[in-house]
Order: sequence, then C-alpha cells, then structure tokens
Amino acid sequence: MNQIKKAGVVGSGTMGAGIVQLLIQNGHPTVMFDINQEAVDRARTGIEARLERLVEKQKISVNELTLAKELLESTTDINAFKDCQLVIEAAPEKIGIKRSIFQQLEEICAEDTILATNTSSLSITEISGQIKKPTRVAGLHFFNPAPIMPLVEVIQGLKTSPEVTETLIDFAKKINKNPVVCKDTPGFIVNRVARPFYNEALRIMNDQVASVEQIDRIMKGAGNFKMGPFELQDLIGIDINFATTKSVHAGFHGEDRFRPHYYQERMVQSGSLGRKTKGGFFSYDE
Repeated sequence: MNQIKKAGVVGSGTMGAGIVQLLIQNGHPTVMFDINQEAVDRARTGIEARLERLVEKQKISVNELTLAKELLESTTDINAFKDCQLVIEAAPEKIGIKRSIFQQLEEICAEDTILATNTSSLSITEISGQIKKPTRVAGLHFFNPAPIMPLVEVIQGLKTSPEVTETLIDFAKKINKNPVVCKDTPGFIVNRVARPFYNEALRIMNDQVASVEQIDRIMKGAGNFKMGPFELQDLIGIDINFATTKSVHAGFHGEDRFRPHYYQERMVQSGSLGRKTKGGFFSYDE
C-alpha cells in the first residue's frame, strides 16, 4: 500500500479549493494547481479566509492555522506534482479536459502515484481509457463543502487495482471522512439517488403544485432534510447539477427516469447558477 506523504489537487474552483482546505487542515502537504494565476490566488485567499474564520469560532487554534498555511503550495506549473503520491483532479466535468489532464499527469508523476478524479458522474473507466496504466486510476468523490461533508465515494474503474482502492479508503479515513466503495456506474451512488430528488421537485414547481419556497420548507420541516432541493441546487451550482443529470441520463442510455428538466437548462442559459452568481432559485445579495 502506498504511503501518501504529499498530495496534489488539479483545479482551484469550489471543489478543488475545498479539497485542498480539507487536506491541509488534516496535516497533508498539498500542491494546488490551476492554469490561471488569478484563479490560484483567489482560491488561496479564500482558503486562508475560511481557516481564519475557524480560528475566530475557536474550531482550530492559531498554531493549526499557521501550519495549514505552511502546508499549502499553490502553482500554475503542473510539474509541481512530480513528487506527489496522490493527485486528485477536480477540473470541469468535461471528459476531454479530464483525459488530457490524466495523460499529462502520467508523464509527470511517478509510476506508483495514484491518480484520482473527483468527477461526480463521468465514467472512471472512460477517463482512464487512454493512459498506459489505468490500474492506478480511481474515483475519489467528495461532496460540497468538502471540509464538512463526511461522505467520500471511492469508485473503482474496470481496471482499478485493489491496492489503489485500499490506499484511497485508508487515506479517506485519515482525513476524517467516511469512505464508501462504488462500482463505476452512472452517478455512482449518491448522484444516482439524488436525481429523482431534484427532478421531481422541478416537476412539482413547473406544474404549479407548490412554489420553490414551499417545496424546500416541506422537505426540511416534514422530511427532516437539512436543505431543500432548490437550496441545495443553488449551493452545488445549477450548472453543475444540470451537467450531472445530463451525464447520468446519457449513462443510462436515455432512461426517462433520469431525463433532465428544461427549466433547469433555462436557469443555466440565463446565467442564474446559484450562490456563486448570487442568484439561482433564491437571491443571495451581500
């Protein structure tokens, strides 16, 4: 089993930055890479601000804050991953982008470096299909916000080695997550289960049976959900949620039960993507 002394994360968006924060909070030297210096700087500032708020709330000490900052290396040079034992890709959900990244990582990293993807719905087997050693590729799917949500899906592609799966399970436990092993099926476990949750809520809203506010209030008050389907879409990103639904629908070869809703597509087309654009199903004026 590999010993992971240093990790890397590709991508500094919401999920990438969240995973980086999680890793440095748990004492792992971590390289955060993005192709854009402004994006890297913005992500680093956001991570440090969130850690400082944790100090204010007395959830971590000043010493832990200082150590976490020291453990973070941010860069636009992908070669910085060369001495990492684990690299987690958290790039946009485009199969072409992910395949290109994995091909680059294969050339840069050592042969025993584990290459993981944080994809929420794309096939691990397809992502690893064009690299020389697909046995070292697996899914490691965190949930937003990554530092808080306890579950992590460890997804086995058709050629993922058992040793890689075991190492990722062990690593997830060390960063205080609850890992669950999944087969490489569309949407894995959580996103497959969640599709009817979102889709049926959209249908109820569109049929004018109940409003967005009413549906969320009922799900939280009567269903004991922490967040309703619309509030949760706003947190995840409506574009991300829509892309996942399209991917799951395609993965099941067009099964009606996973068909995306046109209203969600219209939200994406309008640029109303949720919290990150300060407006989705709800408004987030600051």
